[in-house]
Amino acid sequence: MKRFYTFILIIFISLNSLANAEAIARIMKSNGDVMLKRLGKSSFSTQAKPGHGINNGDAIRVGETGFAVVIFIDDRSVIKIRENTEFQFIDSPSTRTIDLEQGIIFNKISKQRDKTFRVETPVSVASVKGTDFAVVSDPLGIDQFFCQEGNFDVYNLVSGQTINVQPGQQAISNALGTLVKQPFSPEDYPEEPDVDVEDIEEQPEPEETEPEPEEQPEPEETEPEPEEQPEPEETEPEPEEQPESTEEAPESTPEAEKPFNMGLGIGSVTIDGMLYNQLALRPEFNIGKLGIGLDLVVYIDNEGNVRPNEWDMKNDPSVIMDKILYLRWGQKEDPFWIKFGSLDNVTLGYGGLLMGYSNMMEFPSVRQLGINTGVNFGNFGTELFMSNLKDFSRGGTLLGLRGTYKVSKAFPLTIGANFVTDVNQFSGLKDKDEDSYPDIFDDFPDDKSLWNDTDGDGIPDPHAGVDSTTWDIDANGNNIFDANELDLGLKGTPFSIENNTASVTGYGFDIGYPVFSNKMISLSVYAEFNFLNIPEAGEEGTEFYREAKSGSGFSVPGVRMSLFKFLNVSFEYRIKSGYYVPQFFDQSYDITRVTPIYIDDQTHILTKDMMLFADSTMNEDLNGYFGSISADLFGFARISGSFANMTSESNTVQSFMAALNLNADKIPKLSVATAYYQRNNDLNPFDFANPSLNTVLGYRLGYAVSKGVSVIWDYRQFYRDDGTGELEPIKQTTIETAFDF
Repeated sequence: MKRFYTFILIIFISLNSLANAEAIARIMKSNGDVMLKRLGKSSFSTQAKPGHGINNGDAIRVGETGFAVVIFIDDRSVIKIRENTEFQFIDSPSTRTIDLEQGIIFNKISKQRDKTFRVETPVSVASVKGTDFAVVSDPLGIDQFFCQEGNFDVYNLVSGQTINVQPGQQAISNALGTLVKQPFSPEDYPEEPDVDVEDIEEQPEPEETEPEPEEQPEPEETEPEPEEQPEPEETEPEPEEQPESTEEAPESTPEAEKPFNMGLGIGSVTIDGMLYNQLALRPEFNIGKLGIGLDLVVYIDNEGNVRPNEWDMKNDPSVIMDKILYLRWGQKEDPFWIKFGSLDNVTLGYGGLLMGYSNMMEFPSVRQLGINTGVNFGNFGTELFMSNLKDFSRGGTLLGLRGTYKVSKAFPLTIGANFVTDVNQFSGLKDKDEDSYPDIFDDFPDDKSLWNDTDGDGIPDPHAGVDSTTWDIDANGNNIFDANELDLGLKGTPFSIENNTASVTGYGFDIGYPVFSNKMISLSVYAEFNFLNIPEAGEEGTEFYREAKSGSGFSVPGVRMSLFKFLNVSFEYRIKSGYYVPQFFDQSYDITRVTPIYIDDQTHILTKDMMLFADSTMNEDLNGYFGSISADLFGFARISGSFANMTSESNTVQSFMAALNLNADKIPKLSVATAYYQRNNDLNPFDFANPSLNTVLGYRLGYAVSKGVSVIWDYRQFYRDDGTGELEPIKQTTIETAFDF
């Protein structure tokens, strides 16, 4: 009914505008990013300035910075508009409506008016005859109406319930149909722009200047330009191509960043099996589109010695790069954007190959420098992802590329292609001295020039550059070379990632179409086709051999729906053939990328695919379903979860993920609270007592000691093979004090 009502009003407005072009309101004050969209125009292309007239059907938008004040000409009613607010003016003979898309407005409505004043949001309608009240409308579907003077009625469009709000009371209305009334305290009332309404009302009406904004000779010449360059509107459906990640703790639209934040980390951390006390300064700077985060940390052992690795710039100039937590320019919807350093949640397309990847799973013991960047131009979009530039210099790294093309704005069918490859999975083996010999094979892991010690006495075996009279293969333990010991054999040349490569490559195609979208509901459909290719590695008969494998997966159809911007649901029917699993490159990929195990005194290296497909069930042709859901619980918390069930004639493989994110603003003394659990492609992901290599869990909990000061517990746990076939838990806990200036 709301859409029909608005449609009728728009027709009335258009006809009325032809007969009477007088402004209904005027901009009295504006500051910052305040734009107007004239009736019939497709974009906000007019900079709002004091004195500009507002016609029936026009819309106003205040950006991330700024405010505006509007006064109605006939009865002198005033509306103050805060940042991040957008609405349309709709006037009829009996009603005056503010069609509020989102934001915060303060309304001082004249009691002598002969029209009903209405504020209408996607889920609620407030109707008044004259009063002083404020409205806060969240895009997630939660409205708050605060009454200062007079009274008004609030109607919930979902349930049809109506309540009357008196002075000192607020009404809370949400997209589930709930409508409640309760008192509010002065601290609850939103902060108004610092503007004196009395001064505004004393200003004379510039009658002779009011037609100027209506005629708008200059804007008329320049307004067609945005229509000819529709890049921002063309790229708006990008979330359909790279959808909200409903399979992990979602990242909502970011709020305006503070210019400066300072994090102080004081606590303990385990690095290479040793416990250190840490002192870390983590300043963050945000200047426009530029964001910089630093990690200035010192680790101190239990004897008071500072770990030198992080600051040894003389011997390792690259450590300066470890001080950069991230560098960022822009956001994904911008024409150009880039992030360098830590990557928390990378998904390509619909996530069939790479979903929720993080290069921070082993931070701080392993510091990676990733890059994620992209360009949007016209109907085309590109995205590039690299997990670790350091790894790339060793001949490895995880690399991804995505390209998209949208047919047109009128027919928004989007076609995408993905390419993901791990150039050398073996480069995931730890190598502290970077001599290409992983630490598990290197008898001298801290010396780049040495690697073998056959008899284990700490004296290196002979090799190039070492005098033959000083090298050691000693049977009797006296460390003296004897001629009769010449027949002693050396150990074989250790395993080197320079001479051994194990790669894995995935490529895929997807197609998506937004069926419809409005303020209350949106629906899109898609299909995804993915292929995984695992080439042969090593020599047959050796402990480092892997046979070639390949497989494919199809998701047809896929459906995603958003309800009131508060509930997101997705469903896929999946078909899997051969050696393929959905989200092969997942959040914990760096942990399971390559694993050394010991069998009969031999060290074997198993890549993720070798571990995963060792169970014959994973090799079978499977089909089944995947579903996910995320919801905002009235602004107090956000939950998300997903479940996949794939079956063959005799077996079942399942995946499960759950995440919880509490809104710390609603809970006293809480600064942050998140928790997550993930277990993909497992025979029984609900067997919590018996975890697997696919299990990742953790939480982050912050206690606000005082304003701007929090103590934060950050805990992560995953599992690794201990080399004997048994799993050992890897637990990482940091406790730090964070300062937010």
